[in-house]
Order: sequence, then C-alpha cells, then structure tokens
Amino acid sequence: QVQLVESGGGLVQPGGSLRLSCAASGSILSIIVMGWYRQAPGKQRELVATVSPGGSTTLTESLKGRFTISRDNAENTVYLQMNSLKPEDTAVYYCNVRSTAYPYEYWGQGTQVTVSS
Repeated sequence: QVQLVESGGGLVQPGGSLRLSCAASGSILSIIVMGWYRQAPGKQRELVATVSPGGSTTLTESLKGRFTISRDNAENTVYLQMNSLKPEDTAVYYCNVRSTAYPYEYWGQGTQVTVSS
C-alpha cells in the first residue's frame, strides 16, 4: 500500500504563488508516475501535470508558463509550483500516484487552493 499526504494549499490573492507538496510512504518502490489533478466546484476532475521517475513531465497546455511539476525521488515527494494564480485556479488539488502493484493507482486526501481578492 501507498499512503499520500498533501500539504501547501491555502488562500492566496490573484497573482500570488503557492507550492503544493505530496509525500508518499509505504510501498514506495512500486511507484511509477506521480502527478496532480484538480477539481473545481461543480466540475469534473482534470489532469494538471505528471512527472516520470526519470523526471520527464507533462503539463496541461493552458497552464504552461505558470505551473511547474517536479519530483524528488530521494524524498518520495512530488511538488507543484503555482505562480501567477488566477481565480479560476481555485479547486481541490489531488496528488495522484501510479504503481506497479494493485490497486495500481492512489490518491491523496486533497488540498484546497482558493485564489480570491
């Protein structure tokens, strides 16, 4: 089993920055891809970014230039640096981990990001 603990969310004004962290524990050797999703009120959960064990990344096109995903394999932690935040970035952000072992996918508890003046 893999356990995920998220941190770093909060309330920030438009144009501000936050860095989210997600620390994995348990069967960490089974972890492959780590990433972030977000879900705004009344909307479907959407993919934000992913990072492979080797450090290659994907990022939703509309977020390029503002968001950056990174990974520290030694710390078993994935980060999401969010800059120039906009009100439409308001959502619950979920850490996601893909594993070689059943159930093959894990989710963090979610951390609230609110961008408001």
